[in-house]
Amino acid sequence: MWFQVDPRSSTPIYQQVVDGIKAAIAKGLLQSGDKVPSVRELATLMTLNHNTVAKGYQELERAHVIEVVRGRGTFVASPGPPPDRGRRIETMKEAMVQMMIEAHHLQLTDHELLEMFQEVQARWRRDRGGNGDE
Repeated sequence: MWFQVDPRSSTPIYQQVVDGIKAAIAKGLLQSGDKVPSVRELATLMTLNHNTVAKGYQELERAHVIEVVRGRGTFVASPGPPPDRGRRIETMKEAMVQMMIEAHHLQLTDHELLEMFQEVQARWRRDRGGNGDE
């Protein structure tokens, strides 16, 4: 499986399903048009409650990450800007502010914070097989 679920995590399991599938797509493990397991299949495969997986899939479908085609299955959606793009960008900015606050309390300089971001970005690209030109 392309992701793991940690029942001891403070992150709800349905959100771990959402995050896991989104990460698999971002890493290139799943591509647009790829079939993903049905709710029932994923619940059985990962020994999760059917309703928990269904909630995660509803979130993914609402965000246009996956699409359900009646009679055919569930697939990774074609890329395109999500309808809530602006709101999600604002959420990312808020997360960045929280990171800057934490960096302040760790007494990191702007340069150290930027180096840390570039290190994580390089690791991310290396892990997904990218060459950094994306």
